[in-house]
Amino acid sequence: MTDTTTIAIDGPAASGKGTIARRIAEHLGLRHLDTGLLYRGVAALVRDQGIFPTDGDAVGRIAGDLTIEVLERDDLREDGIGNLASIVAAHPQVRAALMEWQRNFAMGGAVLDGRDIGTVILPDATAKLFISADADVRAARRWRELSKTQDIAYRTVLESIEERDRRDAERASAPMTHAADADLLDTSEMSIEQAVAEALRLVNEQITAARS
Repeated sequence: MTDTTTIAIDGPAASGKGTIARRIAEHLGLRHLDTGLLYRGVAALVRDQGIFPTDGDAVGRIAGDLTIEVLERDDLREDGIGNLASIVAAHPQVRAALMEWQRNFAMGGAVLDGRDIGTVILPDATAKLFISADADVRAARRWRELSKTQDIAYRTVLESIEERDRRDAERASAPMTHAADADLLDTSEMSIEQAVAEALRLVNEQITAARS
């Protein structure tokens, strides 16, 4: 029997939502999709083709033709691509083009993490979490990750995090927000193991409630 459980995990950059989502998917035997990679893939193609990221129609056409192969590119985790992804993700044309892509992936059961999963993509998900952490904590996490491969100042990373938070929260189309029926998990003072354990506890409670 196919497990049709769907789990929506939202939150800002470097909150830990991606790691938590992957671990939950592994634990429950579900597929996982980092939906941020879709927008990063679009951003990478926009950069490659020299398209203005503010041109919603042109960027929307690229999103409509996105293939899964693009998600395997090695450069999608670059900080510059992340910032560009936040810009292109604000276009309603892009979000509309990628909505069905994400919903089709979730059919048959899956864990999706992003910024509008519980509010827009999977409003009827079996379980929902909103993962958060203080901006300075998230910046420190991202800085430690990026500084392994590049020389970058902590202040630069913090400013980038704060700017992305602002764009994601204020965009007119599907802004990042805490779904009313999502459990909030603040990971600021948690190790990743503690965060995963608490996330699993919350998710299992929601799944049990949904099935009762």
